[in-house]
Amino acid sequence: MAEETTRLRLRTLTEDDYPALALLMNQVYHDIGGAWPEETIKTLIRIFPDGQLVIEDNGELVATALTIKVKYDRFSNPHRYEDLITDDKVQSHDKKGDALYGLDVFVDKEYRGYRLGRRLYEARKELCREENLRAILAGGRLPGYTNYSDQMEVTEYIEQVEARAIYDPILSFQLSNGFDVKRLMKAYLPEDEDSHGYATLLEWDNILYEPEDDDAEWPRRTVVRVGVVQRRMRAARDVQDLLNQVEFFIDALSDYRADFAVLPEFFSAPLMGLRPELNSVEAVRFLASFTDEVRDALADMAVSYNINIIGGSMPVIEDEKVYNVAYLMRRDGSVEAQYKIHITPHERRDWVIQGGNKLQVFDTDAGRVGILICYDVEFPELGRVLADEKMDILFVPFWTDTKNGYLRVRHCAQARAIENECYVAIAGSVGNLPRVDAVDIQYAQSSVFSPSDFYFPHDAIISESVPNTEMLMFADVDLEKLKLLHREGSVTNLRDRRHDLYSLDWKNKD
Repeated sequence: MAEETTRLRLRTLTEDDYPALALLMNQVYHDIGGAWPEETIKTLIRIFPDGQLVIEDNGELVATALTIKVKYDRFSNPHRYEDLITDDKVQSHDKKGDALYGLDVFVDKEYRGYRLGRRLYEARKELCREENLRAILAGGRLPGYTNYSDQMEVTEYIEQVEARAIYDPILSFQLSNGFDVKRLMKAYLPEDEDSHGYATLLEWDNILYEPEDDDAEWPRRTVVRVGVVQRRMRAARDVQDLLNQVEFFIDALSDYRADFAVLPEFFSAPLMGLRPELNSVEAVRFLASFTDEVRDALADMAVSYNINIIGGSMPVIEDEKVYNVAYLMRRDGSVEAQYKIHITPHERRDWVIQGGNKLQVFDTDAGRVGILICYDVEFPELGRVLADEKMDILFVPFWTDTKNGYLRVRHCAQARAIENECYVAIAGSVGNLPRVDAVDIQYAQSSVFSPSDFYFPHDAIISESVPNTEMLMFADVDLEKLKLLHREGSVTNLRDRRHDLYSLDWKNKD
């Protein structure tokens, strides 16, 4: 084959291809029976035309993949090849099946090394996604085992291939294409002497699969619109004045059909200006006296404006102790709370705030979300705990007074997005409050970060605001891309952790 004259084309198999297909099968499978009968191939084309794929070079057939649909529950358990297909009959194709079964992939010997098999596998995966099927299953022969059968058991051979200490022409190829070994099958193809009749049951999971009878509480969403409020601190005459200011932003975000509105940390701080004579400890407790009213008003806005609100954070008094709490107000009217866990020296010293002791991921109609308030995002353990609970989006309301303080939050938030394979939205306030003790000035550049891989922007920044300017910011985040990243990213941080060396344990189980 002269590479400069190659003209490859991927298409579906036709009945007219059988003579060329038979020649190719006889070449590849001369040791186990050669070509299948013409009627069998015609049957496959008739019952599942989209599953029969070929690659041709300048009109000459050089690679083929043959596929049927099956019931996952049946063929994810031990079976034999004859349960699927025999010389004269396609046994198990089910047009209502929920999985693909790879009957065969074979490539002309002259075209080895051009990754044509990989092209066919990628086409199968795309078909699996398009038809919303659960997985691709395959029985993988072990032709290299014959060279090691007198040295080791077949299970050890498989382990050695998985560890890349041994190369097997079929299993090594399957593993490189994202398939996992589920079990060993005996007498899968008895006439396969090189494999000693053994085969591996291989599976590639379609992480985008959605069961038709899915009865999850929240409907599935693909693209989620995040709206971030970078709010300028300004004086408030009373609590209603503050709520009117906030409602303006919620209304605007709702007009753009945002799924989330994210407010900054301590967005209600202007109310401390109503009592400028109070010292900082007294002022934060005074501010906490408005929290129930503000929270309830935001919950009403979430329903009336049909938007989920991440209510920045507000002080809450419980058992005479002050906590910094972020509320999630869902648009169905339900409310959840996330307490700030790590308290800054400023909060401890000037406001005597205590740290919370619980962390959770919240289900919403637009994905699973976590909330870390400002300083909390600088502790990577918290993000990892949330990631283990399948978080899609992490929200970080923050308040920082200096640029270096802001950059700590920003860089740590971006690291959380990369290491936990999730989106992270940070929302801060700008401006100043000259009549409020211990608040003074703010610096912020609100942003939405993504993981760093091919599916996302090259700099892993989906959107960011103008620094120190009051504005609304929008970002559309695709949750499907996270699923692809978890399974097929160029790096897979979550999957590649060394659980054999280290672990993370949340001690407070109450």
